[in-house]
Amino acid sequence: RNPGASSARAGQGSGGGPPGRHMPSGRRAAGAIALTPRNSEIGMDLQCAVADLTPQQAVEELARLAAAMEAADRAYHQDDAPAISDADYDALKARNAAIEARFPELKRPDSPSDKVGAAPSDGFAKVRHAIPMLSLENAFDAADVADFDTRIRRFLNLGPDEPLAFTAEPKIDGLSLSLRYERGALVQAATRGDGETGENVTANARTVADIPERLDGAPELLEVRGEVYMSHADFAGLNARQTAAGARTFANPRNAAAGSLRQLDPAITAARPLRFFAYAWGALSAPLGATQWEAIRHLAALGLPTNPLMRRCEHLAEMLDQYRAIEAQRATLGYDIDGVVYKLDRLDLQARLGFRSATPRWALAHKFSAQRASTRLIDIDIQVGRTGALSPVARLL
Repeated sequence: RNPGASSARAGQGSGGGPPGRHMPSGRRAAGAIALTPRNSEIGMDLQCAVADLTPQQAVEELARLAAAMEAADRAYHQDDAPAISDADYDALKARNAAIEARFPELKRPDSPSDKVGAAPSDGFAKVRHAIPMLSLENAFDAADVADFDTRIRRFLNLGPDEPLAFTAEPKIDGLSLSLRYERGALVQAATRGDGETGENVTANARTVADIPERLDGAPELLEVRGEVYMSHADFAGLNARQTAAGARTFANPRNAAAGSLRQLDPAITAARPLRFFAYAWGALSAPLGATQWEAIRHLAALGLPTNPLMRRCEHLAEMLDQYRAIEAQRATLGYDIDGVVYKLDRLDLQARLGFRSATPRWALAHKFSAQRASTRLIDIDIQVGRTGALSPVARLL
């Protein structure tokens, strides 16, 4: 649940981060959503179609959804210990959006639709973002992406055959981070927090090898935004060391990366194998380029790590081709991604499109479906316990 987007005219997110979590596509939110054990636990029958809700039922469900998502956001962003799966969270978010669309007059002042991330932890000094770090709208299939392209063309008064380029890049599953450089020197690092205010993790960020202390030739003020993550190999090594030391192990690389960066003791962060990809920017004293593609290449030229799978796509078909190409490499990349982020390439057109309350109109996160794997049953062994009890043990491949 990567990362979000900046509300700067030229700033945006990839990730993920986070990937805070992301706003659902409106067309996806229209139908009933399958009931899951987790949703059942929080007392919501998501199989009841939104069209069948009465206003009173809608009020009650919006309250339950707001409470459930606030708790989930706190567990995910503050505690680095997710309480529900990404799929369950997306279902709650989509359900909330669908109810708000049918009953706009019932939208709550604390609606999850307008929120990004979670409030920063009290353990860190606070950093007010000069430009908010926002989230991304979600897409789940090719029709959602086509709708995104159509909406942008309609807004810009462009025909279906007129040229309109986008960039496409992996959506990294990590923790969003803002790096502020002044006269080329790293002076501040902050997490996204609730989008307006983040946590000051400057000392910790300085220990990450991928994050340069200095950028030669950078604008006088440059706020770089990107994603802190951990590779699969480094994650396995970290958990092995944690187990050997009798310490708590991590559930997945995203939690390990977030928990490692958000340490009160920078020495602990320094001992963790964290990585970083830059994919966006916030406050600037001079533009990085006229397009998204040029700006990211400029960041790379300054010495910041950027993702090698980012591509510039001339039309919708190329965007979907790149999505499939990245998805095909997902299992072998060595780090977690959960989708592809599309961004309108021309920054002047991004500025014309602007923003909703929590997401830019010119960017979209095209999510992957959950990963599936096959396991082969090789044999079943029977073990005899001390009391003579027989226990079957499966041997799997």
